[in-house]
Amino acid sequence: MSIRIIKQGLLDSIQDMGRYGYQHQGINPGGVMDTVAAVTANILVGNEMTEAVIEMHFPAATIHFEKAAVIAISGADFSAAINNEPVPLNTGLVIAQNSTLSFTKYLNGARAYLAIQGGLSITPWLNSYSTNNKANAGGYHGRALKKDDLIHCRAEQFAFEALPASSFVVTPVTANTEQLYNTTNRVRCIEGTDFQNLQATSQQSFLNTSFSISMQSDRMGYRLSGDAITSTESTERISAAVIKGSIQLLPDGQLIILMADHQTTGGYPVIAHVISADINPLAQKQPGTSLMFSIISLEEAEQLYITQQQYLQQLQDACNLQLKQFFS
Repeated sequence: MSIRIIKQGLLDSIQDMGRYGYQHQGINPGGVMDTVAAVTANILVGNEMTEAVIEMHFPAATIHFEKAAVIAISGADFSAAINNEPVPLNTGLVIAQNSTLSFTKYLNGARAYLAIQGGLSITPWLNSYSTNNKANAGGYHGRALKKDDLIHCRAEQFAFEALPASSFVVTPVTANTEQLYNTTNRVRCIEGTDFQNLQATSQQSFLNTSFSISMQSDRMGYRLSGDAITSTESTERISAAVIKGSIQLLPDGQLIILMADHQTTGGYPVIAHVISADINPLAQKQPGTSLMFSIISLEEAEQLYITQQQYLQQLQDACNLQLKQFFS
């Protein structure tokens, strides 16, 4: 089974959970921006949570399915449609052969994820399917998807090959993702190694004023606009390892949050780290969105992450049971 890109989207790419173990060689992890949405889409079609998906931005690609398939879309709402008929997010869908998936209108969020039952049949690079645009490696020929790209899938033929053309079936397999996201604009962080070096007024500004995500934001990092933050220490130092979610203080007093395609090291002070549970809702925010920050303890951050992972595990168990009953 294969899918074909019949209309190119804005920076759609194949991603998985990232490429770890090579940061010491300067190769960043990359991977999906919103892990929760990608995992949810995979769960809804019965894939392993870590299976590769297609990450899409609006306007997103139009995709033709040569054969029947089971798919799910999670994350941002771009008004998905199969053969011009609206279909729900966070729901398993059985689609007939020669169906076309399109996205007609932006509603909310920044990134949608498409999972296909069985996964994508592509060659991994350094143990990951994630696209690394700078290295031109991984994913589909190391680049964003273009018109006429043909991507093979691992799905085998199954009973729904007989589904009438231009039709689809909405399965009872759904996910309520409200519990998985912090829906406020207050982003929770833990202190970075340089937080205590901030001037007292800057600490108060960081915690009590809002910052706007600037247009100079992408998969590498979110640049913020707001009150200038000042440190009692130099704002440049010997480079050290950085991670997704690190909040760096730039020489001009502005902040940048490192996202999926971040560099492996950085020479700017790290004043805080966005907690893992809040990276995903942050990944769904568009430029112009206002944010505020809170500092919580490491123990609180760990518990929030554990709770999130437990919910995903429960969701997978429930969906696997429903899928088994639906296809039996």
